[in-house]
Parts: sequence; structure tokens; C-alpha cells
Amino acid sequence: MYEDGEEPFSNTVSAYREHISEVFFAWQDIPTGRSTIATRHGYTDWTAQARLEEELRAIKAMDIKLDLLFNGNCYGEYAMSQKLENTVISILSHLQETVGGVEIITTASPAIAHIVKKHFPAVEVRASVNMRVGSVKGMEYLADLFDSFHVRREYNRDLGHIEMLREWADKNGKRLILLANSGCFSHCSGQTFHDNLVAHEAEICEVQNMTDFTPYVCWRTLKKRENWHMLLENTWIRPEDIHHYDGLIDTMKLATRMHERPGLVIDAYARRSFYGNTLDLCEPGFGIALAPYIINNQAFPADWFAHVTSCNKQCHTCGYCKEVLEKVLFNTEGGV
Repeated sequence: MYEDGEEPFSNTVSAYREHISEVFFAWQDIPTGRSTIATRHGYTDWTAQARLEEELRAIKAMDIKLDLLFNGNCYGEYAMSQKLENTVISILSHLQETVGGVEIITTASPAIAHIVKKHFPAVEVRASVNMRVGSVKGMEYLADLFDSFHVRREYNRDLGHIEMLREWADKNGKRLILLANSGCFSHCSGQTFHDNLVAHEAEICEVQNMTDFTPYVCWRTLKKRENWHMLLENTWIRPEDIHHYDGLIDTMKLATRMHERPGLVIDAYARRSFYGNTLDLCEPGFGIALAPYIINNQAFPADWFAHVTSCNKQCHTCGYCKEVLEKVLFNTEGGV
């Protein structure tokens, strides 16, 4: 959870504990939606597990729930294996013995959901945002395996749609979770490819890869200044606007695992206000792609939230976000 010289994440959690109900984390070298924790190119940080467990015990002592991630997009040949079952059982049993157990597991695998339901029925099983569940049908199909669902990111700015999901969830004893600060592109055509790259990152890093290919759709797109408006067409929600989701969402998730300043993100959403570059709140963030320009979070027009939550989402026929970009884009070097 932290590197040498870095402040323990539990200190940040303690500072904002009244605003935090859960902390999600990944286990050592298990495929998740981010890079592996302990091992790179054969080198293992053997202190990582001990430090992680220390952090988890500290967070658990604050009466904050622990959410373990098994949300890799692919587990290869072990995707429905007894080996996978044994691995999940082993990790959850170890965490029960060492930190007092976890309350939640988040997964993109119906197989892992089945395993946890079978062996740890008291643990809440949550559908990962990577499953892209955004409809009542999607929740109905897996209602026997999952207790809660991340709302598909593309519906973050559609309050009417979320209200429909909320009604079904209430009737069926399910919970809704929303990821507020995803920097990922809306309807990204490369998401599956990217998620698979991450799931197999340990193997990919060990081979000689192409040097003239950028695998990330977002970074390729943002190389062109005329595409920067697409950043405003994404799914993130400003801290100033999260009050609109009170009563609709059970838990607002903040992505901070790969963020350089997780405390900045948590502080902004806890205060429900942020003075700075809006891109600094997102994971992934694209501050480098736009530098020396920033998106001034306090420069958004008063009708921003009302407009982006009521439009038809046909961005190719609308110029609103292009107009707003010119109002919020600021050159920190003073140029035009």
C-alpha cells in the first residue's frame, strides 16, 4: 500500500474516517484491474505482504470495511479451475486469521463470485465496474451470485437511469456502487483489450514488445489538441456535484490505488469542493497529456451538471463540451 518513505495509507484513512465506509485493496500478485503489487521482472518485495497486513489491521481497527479485489479481466486457463478455487479460499482464510477477515470482495468473475458464495456466505460479493453492468437485466442475470453492483460508468451522468436501477435494487435487496473519478474514456472501444493487457501484465512485461505502438486508446487520442474536449465527455463526477447522488447510491467509490496523491482525491470529495486541475482527481489522470494546460475545476459553468445529466449523450452532434473546454482550459505558462 505504500513505498519506503511514503506515508501509510491508513494515516490518510484515519484523517477522513468519518467520510470513509470501505477501503478496497488487491492481494499480492493476483490479477486485478491494476498492476501487480509485489513482483516485477522476477524481483519480489518480500516486505510488501507484511506492510499490507499491517495497514489492513489499522484500517479494520477504525471499524471500516475491507473490500478485497479479484477483478482481473482474465485468469487464463485457471478461469474456472479448482486451483482458482483453492487460491481464493486460501487468501480469504489467511486474511481471516491475520486481519480479522474482509467484509466484501469485488470481482469481475462469476466463477469467483460462486466460490465466495459457496465458502464464505457472510462476505458481500460485489460485481466489479469492469463487468459493465448497467441494466436491470444485467443485475437479474447474476442476482444469485452478487449482493451489490457497480453501475456501469457510462450511466454515471444519467440520474433517471440510476433511479431505475435503484428501484430494482431496493426491491431485491441489492446495493448500488458508483465509481466517481474514473479517468477512462466513456464507451472506450479499447477497454477489453486494455483490461486483458493488465490481467496478463506479468507475462507481457517479460517479452520484447513493439516500441512503435501505444496500446491505450485514451493516450493515443489525446495526442491531438482537437480531441481534448473528449475528456469532458467522460464519466467522472466533480466533488461539487456528488450531493445529487445522495439516496441513489449506497457507496461512492474513489479510485486511488495508482494515484500519486490519494489524499488529495479523498480530501476533495470529502469536502465536496476542489480548487485545482480536475484531471488531478481522476485515475488515470491526463495532466501530462495536456501540460502546460490544466482544466480549472472552479471555472465550470453553473449549468454544467444539469446539462451533462440531461443531454442525449450524442456527443458527435453537440458542441457543448467543446465550448466548456475553452472556458475551463488554463495555460499555466501564461500563453494562449
